[in-house]
Amino acid sequence: MTVLFGHRGASAHLPENTMASFQRALDDGADALESDVHLTRDGHVVLSHDGTGQRMANVDAAIAQCDLAEVQSWNVGWGFVDDDGERPFVDDGHHIPTLDDVLDAFGSVPLNLDVKQATPSMVAPLLSCLRRHNAEHRVTLASFHMSVLKELRKAKYSGALALGVRELRMLLALPRSMLALQPGLGHRAQVPLSWGPVRFDSAWFVGKCHELGVLVDYWTINDADDAKRLVALGADGLFTDDPKLLKSSM
Repeated sequence: MTVLFGHRGASAHLPENTMASFQRALDDGADALESDVHLTRDGHVVLSHDGTGQRMANVDAAIAQCDLAEVQSWNVGWGFVDDDGERPFVDDGHHIPTLDDVLDAFGSVPLNLDVKQATPSMVAPLLSCLRRHNAEHRVTLASFHMSVLKELRKAKYSGALALGVRELRMLLALPRSMLALQPGLGHRAQVPLSWGPVRFDSAWFVGKCHELGVLVDYWTINDADDAKRLVALGADGLFTDDPKLLKSSM
């Protein structure tokens, strides 16, 4: 079965990475939720794609330099702009949730979390939060920072890890026999349809990953025809801003 991830919730319809957006994604048929994590100055893991409040709340401040109370005072409903250029959720009280909030509210839902912050490291408080909720088994961790992935492995994270950029390059370049000998290869290859001239939406790529025991997730898929084609190729997961749109095609 192809897992449908609500990318930042149902971000096509509600302010991204908010509790309302996550709930809407599940109501619309998502099997799992995708988000990104940062760490506040006072040590709380929060869900936000950006490291600042500029785009979503019109606040020029960095999450890492603010306490949780300040971050949660930001009105992230401001950042949602509809097709008419209006901001329909500016008065609806949407704010940045903590990871504790999400793990408590969606206690059995699988999560995919992209660790955005590399410096200072947030690995210890992140793992502490996941272990406090006994959630490692349902949370895949990803990062574009190899230093973060190395730290997660060193800390013996027991949940799934996505491949880093270097590992994806190895996956493309090396033969299966050599890749099978590589220690610590991640569990999930999370890729766009293409990366420069390289196409990932091919039977060759999916087949190579599957032979190595690596699952393949695609982002960000908001077209029903693309979804059908990827499911036919054997995609294990699709990230989408609009789960309801894709659900009927799967």
